[in-house]
Amino acid sequence: MKVLILNGSPHPNGNTAIAAAELVRTFAAEGIETEVCQIGSKSIRGCIACGKCAELGRCVFDDAVNEVAQKLEQADGLIVASPVYYASANATLIACLDRLFYSSHFDKTMKVGASVVIARRGGCSATFDELNKYFTISGMPVVSSQYWNSVHGRKPGEAANDAEGLQTMRTLARNMSFLMKSIALGREQYGLPEKEPWQCTHFIREDLEGEL
Repeated sequence: MKVLILNGSPHPNGNTAIAAAELVRTFAAEGIETEVCQIGSKSIRGCIACGKCAELGRCVFDDAVNEVAQKLEQADGLIVASPVYYASANATLIACLDRLFYSSHFDKTMKVGASVVIARRGGCSATFDELNKYFTISGMPVVSSQYWNSVHGRKPGEAANDAEGLQTMRTLARNMSFLMKSIALGREQYGLPEKEPWQCTHFIREDLEGEL
């Protein structure tokens, strides 16, 4: 089994990397393979809503997003880790996730997802909620831990002193390992949940007289 970890920090050796390393060590003890992709230092533009991905099966901008999509398709779980900027995730990471989830058309149902946020002090909860929405719109179970998945630190290396935050990372990795293994057993015995044809509705409707 494999977990893909996206590091949304522009600093490959910063506090986000410390949180990711704690996850990697714990997954290894659980027999789970991991791969960390450094996204925050990449040059990734945002989605332009061109719709070409429906035709191509991938994003029209052939950059790190398409590379990550191939890795995600083969993975059993995804962890998205980001520093907090103005109570939000790194803009580069958000650009990546917008395009990744919209342009990749493989079924993500029951791939397990989790988000991890790192901040000096505030904004963790807002960023945590923001990142989890990518999973919940895609049929991906979201893993819990002993607390919201946050680690604190400002200067490089300070996150190593957040004992509770690192424990939260270890608990998250153990819970995620258990859930992925449980889903694999369930898929083998019961299969995946039945899917209905998508019913696409809009909030603006045309009335009987053809007026908006």
